[in-house]
Amino acid sequence: MKSSILYPLFALSGWTFLILVLIAYRRIGAGLAGRVRPADFRFGESAAVPPEVCLPNRNYMNLLELPVLFYVVGLIGFVTAQQSALQLGLAWAYVGLRVVHSLIHLSYNNVYHRLAVFALSNLVLLALWGLVLQGVLAEG
Repeated sequence: MKSSILYPLFALSGWTFLILVLIAYRRIGAGLAGRVRPADFRFGESAAVPPEVCLPNRNYMNLLELPVLFYVVGLIGFVTAQQSALQLGLAWAYVGLRVVHSLIHLSYNNVYHRLAVFALSNLVLLALWGLVLQGVLAEG
């Protein structure tokens, strides 16, 4: 199916929106508990914002940085009708790794585990770019 490559893009977008909801949930909860004030967010997040309130926002920023290249390569694959099983598998692997990265970041936050998953996701993304580039070049 020509649109198969779009499903991982929708999935990662959905995950990103869930993290956005988590930001609001944590901030509102902290505000209602009196642990933060609106002024703590006036210029981003001040040092007064507790780590468990900051982490979802940092994770959200992570999901808006390098994944931009994932969305671009997915759209290139869609527009050029590249739908190999390997490309699709790599796209889903990237989504899975980004979700795992978020789960580590938002739970026990072991930097080494998070880095390993992040690095692996980048290698998967690089491989996906290589395959799509190869396909584009093959079509001339």
